[in-house]
Amino acid sequence: MSASALRFGLVGYGFGGRYFHAPLIASAPGVELVGVVTTSESRRDELAREWPGTATYDSLAALAAAGVDAVAISTPAATHADLAREAIRLGLAVVVDKPFTLDSATAREIVELAERSGVPLSVYQNRRWDSDLLTVRRLVEEGALGPVTRFESRFERFAPVPGPPAGGGGTLLDFGSHLVDQAMTLFGPVARVYAEMRVRDDLDGRDDDFLVALQHVGGVRSQLWGSWVQGAPGPRFRVTGTTGSYLVDGVDGQEDALIAGRTPAGEGERWGVEREERWGRVQRGATSTTVATERGRWDTFYPAFAAAVRGDGPVPVDPWDAVASLRVLDAARISATEGRVVTLE
Repeated sequence: MSASALRFGLVGYGFGGRYFHAPLIASAPGVELVGVVTTSESRRDELAREWPGTATYDSLAALAAAGVDAVAISTPAATHADLAREAIRLGLAVVVDKPFTLDSATAREIVELAERSGVPLSVYQNRRWDSDLLTVRRLVEEGALGPVTRFESRFERFAPVPGPPAGGGGTLLDFGSHLVDQAMTLFGPVARVYAEMRVRDDLDGRDDDFLVALQHVGGVRSQLWGSWVQGAPGPRFRVTGTTGSYLVDGVDGQEDALIAGRTPAGEGERWGVEREERWGRVQRGATSTTVATERGRWDTFYPAFAAAVRGDGPVPVDPWDAVASLRVLDAARISATEGRVVTLE
């Protein structure tokens, strides 16, 4: 492939497509957002206002026929597998939003299909590049906390009326896809899984609150919480080592920036920079030291994917990592349903 702009299409212009994909694709150097698949008239109107001149299509096949090189799939979770298969068979490089699929067996089948077809495939685990997670990673690598023994991570919100979005497959898949991926990115594969979930009949059996406890092969224990009904959210991260702990409240600010209409193209070097009052701290008993937060870098995903499509480096998220995360989430669902610890091979 030449060094000309990678022609990118987007399937879906709901919340994820509108805020998490379109602005980052359009801001990525060497990438051109050329078309969006959506049949909703209201979403077509939003696209026309926000990205004038971007074509709309009724189907993935029509988008492919327009000559795109790659596609990002940001649709309800239950549609990801079929759309990914279709894109691969059309020869398009593919980014699939999280959760990649609804279970690990389907995820494995799609990764194997992409490998047989020679098609680049990645999963949009953008929160690997959250400012706070990058800070945790730096502190762990520097040994600033001593050997880590426990990792606590939360996505907690208070929205008791709407509950979790129907398209996400429930809170365990929606929030858990990020939380488990982050824990495994930091501390490696998982040996044992225990989980608790609250399932609601009025939400068609979807869960709105969970706890997942992981024992990593390397010995670290991760405790992960996700909730739409938590009136008093806990710290985003509390990471405990033998010589100290790191705590940070609140959530990485890149989501709010995108919703407010700010983009990496417009912000430049200010993109992903957290205000000092949002920084976390290292605590050792009564001694507390503020720690500068790393710059959040969601803006690096699509340039890295474009480079991989051109044959210059790996995809930003190995899709086999998503298969591994979904195995953990499968085990968590079994654990919560049967009330037992699940051991993974």
